[in-house]
Amino acid sequence: MTKDPDLPTALDLPPVEPLPEDTQKYFDICAEKLGLVPNVLRAYAFDIAKLNAFTAMYNDLMLGDSGLTKLEREMIAVVVSSINRCWYCQVAHGAAVRQLSGDPKLGEAMVMNYRAAPLDARQKAMLDFAEKLTLESHRIEEPDRQCLRDQGFTDRDIWDIAAVAGFFNMSNRIASASGMDPNEAYHGAHR
Repeated sequence: MTKDPDLPTALDLPPVEPLPEDTQKYFDICAEKLGLVPNVLRAYAFDIAKLNAFTAMYNDLMLGDSGLTKLEREMIAVVVSSINRCWYCQVAHGAAVRQLSGDPKLGEAMVMNYRAAPLDARQKAMLDFAEKLTLESHRIEEPDRQCLRDQGFTDRDIWDIAAVAGFFNMSNRIASASGMDPNEAYHGAHR
């Protein structure tokens, strides 16, 4: 089957039409604030309950109250997505890192190898934890958590690091399995 260029994934799952009023309002806000409706949202629009669950979790983790900055949460998204080689999330969240940091090179360095990026010890510890959680979650032990505490992270922050990493491990797999394409606008954004 050839991919339908109007669909954000390789799966034949067209969006509900018409979109419910609340969903359309949400998409309109995205278009206004971001200049686009992220393809991940368009991909989930075939099932509004799944879309609502996804956006509620994403908005809570990435935009809600946390001791982690928005940039730190986006850094975790990029590192997890890089390890998982998720094309969609590397592109989309690499653009967010560029935007939030004001550094057009930082998103690229983090996609390629976060260890080559100009990070402070706190950020490196956070990303080392996210990497280990992604590759070997069963090997996380108290010294791993203590390393984060030693860098000034609270136990709530450690929870948030794990929650963001866990969320992107899940969403990376869905994006890869469905052949989700990043929005074209992400490629040139914030350079």
